[in-house]
Amino acid sequence: MIDLFAGCGGMTSGFAAAGGYAPVMAVEWDLHAAATYAANFGEDHIRWTDIAAVPDSAIPRADVIVGGPPCQGFSNLGSKDVDDPRNSLWREYLRFVRRAEPSVFVIENVDRFLASTEFALLQAETEGYELSAGILLAADFGVPQRRRRAIVIGSRIGRIPLPAPTHPRHRWHTARDVLSGLPEKPLTTALPTCEVEFFGRTLPGRFTSPDLHIGRNPTPLSVLRYRLVPPGGGRFDLPPELLPRCWREKKTGTTDVMGRMRWDEPSVTIRTEFYKPEKGRYLHPQWEPGEDGHRVDRPITHLEAARLQSFPDHFEWCGSKVEVARQIGNAVPPLLARAIAEHLKPHLTGAPATPTCLLCP
Repeated sequence: MIDLFAGCGGMTSGFAAAGGYAPVMAVEWDLHAAATYAANFGEDHIRWTDIAAVPDSAIPRADVIVGGPPCQGFSNLGSKDVDDPRNSLWREYLRFVRRAEPSVFVIENVDRFLASTEFALLQAETEGYELSAGILLAADFGVPQRRRRAIVIGSRIGRIPLPAPTHPRHRWHTARDVLSGLPEKPLTTALPTCEVEFFGRTLPGRFTSPDLHIGRNPTPLSVLRYRLVPPGGGRFDLPPELLPRCWREKKTGTTDVMGRMRWDEPSVTIRTEFYKPEKGRYLHPQWEPGEDGHRVDRPITHLEAARLQSFPDHFEWCGSKVEVARQIGNAVPPLLARAIAEHLKPHLTGAPATPTCLLCP
């Protein structure tokens, strides 16, 4: 397989866990994300470079190509600029498809991608491949997170439909499944001081899962706000005197900000600034009513976010706190990638599918 716009390796992690897939090339332009990929899957086959700088002659043959071209131009959180140059990076993806001639390719993106002009152009330029496209909800595939992603499967070995959900709603995994048992009070606000070398550069890392359980130093006002927000609540649970002016004047919308998760539901989408409660529903789910009720008044940690993204605890990370958070939030959840990999395998090999759920009893 080839992994393009590989990030820290969420897609490769899922495909490798499914078994039978061997990465022969990965491409990622962000140094710290590429280093995290190298720390987990080896430096020998990943190129830290702009994808456009990879010559055709360097692209190997592969059975499968996967990847998520940058989505900022399509995202509801972005400018939605149709001329955003990042929107056309799918053309570089198709250049790899034409050169590597995979049997199957998989594109992952934000849900708006399927309604974009760029997707219509992509459909017109994938001659020889039958496409299946739709929206998958990560929670339907064992990820403890309500993350909606557009998935496109292109096949030249017969049309391959999108995978059917493996986890109906009553079997969704929840925040409790992956957060319970972790220390409620992180012991530090900093990553350990250590360095690693990749691509001839010295970087912070390698960091293990325990290293990522780091807190913040919120102001007393922030802690007071956190304490008043119940599970499922948000900024509308705060009295006017505790609201910043921008929230007081905005009476509708942004319901998730300063929100608290619920123990027995999947989390909301984990984005790149999950450590900031003002960015979404990222407060720890522990909250009991009453003045003496037991409450954990902090945002989730990097480790908790990685678990909600379904990264295994043995995964290693490189970069600063902000850079690691960006990698976590931008990644394809490995369990979603694994479900896609297991779905593709019988089409590629003729062997029956053997779905696995790592979180199920």
